[in-house]
Parts: sequence; structure tokens; C-alpha cells
Amino acid sequence: MSAEGLVKIPELRKRIIFTLMLLAVYRIGVHIPTPGVDGAALAQVFANMQGTIFGFFNLFSGGALERFSVFALGVMPYISSSIIFQLLTVMVPYLGDLQKEGDQGRKKITQYTRYGTVILCLVQGFGISSTLQAYSNPPIVLEPGFAFKLMTTLTLTGGTMFLVWLGEQISERGIGNGTSMLIFAGIASRIPQGFTSAFSLVRSGELTIGKLALVAALILGTFFVIIFVERAARRIPIHYAKRVVGKKTYGGQNSHLPLKLNTSGVIPPIFASSLLMFPATIGTFVAAGLLQTISSWLAPGGWLYEILFVGLIFFFCYFYTAVSFKTEDVAENLKKYGGFVPGIRPGPNTVNYIDYVLTRLTLCGAAYISLICVLPTLMTQTLKVPFNFGGTSVLILVGVALDTVAQIETFMLSRNYDGFMKHARVKGRTSYS
Repeated sequence: MSAEGLVKIPELRKRIIFTLMLLAVYRIGVHIPTPGVDGAALAQVFANMQGTIFGFFNLFSGGALERFSVFALGVMPYISSSIIFQLLTVMVPYLGDLQKEGDQGRKKITQYTRYGTVILCLVQGFGISSTLQAYSNPPIVLEPGFAFKLMTTLTLTGGTMFLVWLGEQISERGIGNGTSMLIFAGIASRIPQGFTSAFSLVRSGELTIGKLALVAALILGTFFVIIFVERAARRIPIHYAKRVVGKKTYGGQNSHLPLKLNTSGVIPPIFASSLLMFPATIGTFVAAGLLQTISSWLAPGGWLYEILFVGLIFFFCYFYTAVSFKTEDVAENLKKYGGFVPGIRPGPNTVNYIDYVLTRLTLCGAAYISLICVLPTLMTQTLKVPFNFGGTSVLILVGVALDTVAQIETFMLSRNYDGFMKHARVKGRTSYS
């Protein structure tokens, strides 16, 4: 591995330092508590909520919910709002037209997404503050009342919107996707605690070394499988016909169209988790009744949760692939520049062929993501190992890391420097050229 380019390229160096600084700001904010809450009592409550929807939500917030910091809601409201508006772009013609207008249209949709984020934050913030105030064994809120609910709701909403701004700054002026980097930092911050907890159980005799080794081998194997599959692609051969323009001849060469096995990346498990956490969290706010029953059914690790989780992963894999990869545009560009798939006529036949290949690749990709996200979690629960580092976390960690390294590679290669891997390039999931 070579880091020469990191030192010699000022722009890349500035982007990496800028990203690290904003991630440091995020991690500092995680430790800033929301006023009016007894931290010791809250820690005692969360100790009894491991394995519940709050424990799972706490993982994505990087421990912010457990501390009830100003970033307790994390970026999940923004992700939920993004899901809603991506679905609406398909169902609402006005939003669909905005998406086709280019940058200006996407900016408007992004603005609507922010408005939706504020609404979701207000609902979730008020619900969480009401739940904490109603909790009496032990009492968590120091001075209950409407003032506490209002202050907590506004604080949590402001914290989430600040995180949204941090993510946008990282995307524009740093390295990697900002929202994904924040989730990555939150999950990565829990790794030392997971190892410490596991080794403490080994020392106390509650966990055997054999079980710990089995879980470690499972996680390590999952890492290798993810890296292998994320770099896998189906190459469709493309031939370009010769064209004579003036005195120059263009085309007459062979190329290929790489279709990633996992086109949608880490988006489906994040969207699926966010969508499942939202109704379950609301149900947890109610002391009794139907919503409380639904909340217990949707607890992570339950059979209904896992079935719905897999179903949503398949749905979002196909949905996100259809939204992000336009086969009509690809076929039109190939036809425009004289390219064609051998044995396939340009135009509609090429569209149908690419759809045929992409549909089957997406099926394999959805099955792979489901297996990665569900199997390690079920295995650790079967082995009774309290190691909160499931398949979704591993997939996000590896996927975001690969995308970030791919962006660094792009900067380095554009300046004629060797990348990190001198004998192999790391390609991001969104690369189709």
C-alpha cells in the first residue's frame, strides 16, 4: 500500500482532513447530553433494553441515544424522509418531473426531504420525551412538564438537522457520502465496546473461548464475502461500429458494460432498518394496546422482524436499482455512439436484454444482502453471545469503506499517482464506466 499521493495531492489531503474534522465534531456532539435528564438512571434503563428496538437504534446513532445526547435521533429521520420522497417520485408526477430536471429539480427534492426530516424529528422527539417523562422506575426526567417536552423536542430536532448539514458538507467538500460516513463512524465507535464486552464474558466464564472464536470467524468470513461480492460484476460485451468523421475514424473497438452484482449497495438494509424501526418505536411509546403488541413483534431478532426485513431488502434492491440505473438511457447512449451488444439489436431489444440481465443480478444481490444481514444476527442469538455487531453493521462498514477508498483512488489516479492498491483498482458500486 502506498500513501504517497495522500501527501502530494493538496486537494485530496484537505478533503480527508476536512472529513476527519467533521467526524470528530460528530463524535464530540454524541457526548453532549440533552438538559433535564438523569444520565445514570437512563443508563440503567438502556442496560435492560439491549436486544430491543432501542438497542438497535442506539447502534446506528453511535451510542447517542443511550446517552440521550443532542444527536440522539441520529440521521435516521433524514433517511426515513429520503425513503418517503424516493417512493413519491415514482407515484407523484410532479416529483417525478422534478427529478428529471437535473440539478435544480434534485435540489428542490432535497429541500422537501429536509422539511420531511423536521416533521419526523418533531414527532419522534416529542414521543421520546413523553416516554422518558412517563418512566418512573427509576425516574429519568429531573423536572417533568411541558417545558421539558418542548425543550427536548427542539433540541433533538436541531441536533439531527445539524447532522444533516454535516453530512452535506462531507459530501461536497470531503471524501465519501456524508450520511453514510456518519453512520459508519457511529457503528465503528461501538466496535471496541463489543470486543471489551465479549472478553469480559470470557474472563467471567459466561462465554467459552470456542463460541467467541466461532463468532469471530463468522464475522471475519463475512468481511471477506462482502469484499468479494461488492467487487463482482457481470460484464456485457459492447462493440462499437467504425465511424468516419472528416479525416478521422472513430469506433471499431470492443469494450464492456459492467453491471455490479450489488448495484444498490448498503442502501436497502439501511432503508429497511429505518422503515422497521419507525413503527416499532412509535409502538414502544404506548404502554398498552395494539401498538405495544406490534412493537414486541417488530423487535430485532424476532421471526416477524426478520421476514419483513428480508422482504424490504428485496423491495429496496429492485426499487433503488430501477431508480439509479436507467436502462433506457444506457441503451440510448450506446446507440448514439454506435455501440451495440453482439447479437442484440440496438434500441428496445438492447433495453430488454439489459433489463433481463440486471433483474437476475438484482435477485442474486438481494439474496446476498439478506443472507449477510440476517445470518450473523441469528447465529449470534443462537449462540447467546451479546455481541452487537450483526450483518447489517458489517455490510455498512465494508461497503462505506470500499466506496471511500474508491473515491480516494479516483483522486490519486487523476493526478497520475499510484493508488493504495498498486496491482488492483478498487471500484465503487456506482461506477458503470
